[in-house]
Amino acid sequence: MASPELAATYAALILADADTEITTDNILTLTAGANVELEPIWATLLAKALEGKNVKDLLSTVGTASGTGPVAAASAPVQTESKQVEEEKPASDAGEDSDDDLFGGGLFD
Repeated sequence: MASPELAATYAALILADADTEITTDNILTLTAGANVELEPIWATLLAKALEGKNVKDLLSTVGTASGTGPVAAASAPVQTESKQVEEEKPASDAGEDSDDDLFGGGLFD
């Protein structure tokens, strides 16, 4: 049996596929029909979160970045930080085979 929250999500997807408004009552009706006990607060929260959104468009754009918006903005600082980390790494001598840098000093120092 699916968790009640997952059942509510499936109910919202069913409603979107049927081009029916995603409301608290519709979510509760579908979950009750599936014999899933769902607290009304979860249906209300999900309906409010999806209010005014086109769920079909959300599903078709999952994982795509358009170059603008939160995904692109969030990835820019990460790239900058990784470049800084790479630049700050000290160059090691090619001929030196030492584990001192890995363990914070030699064993017998």
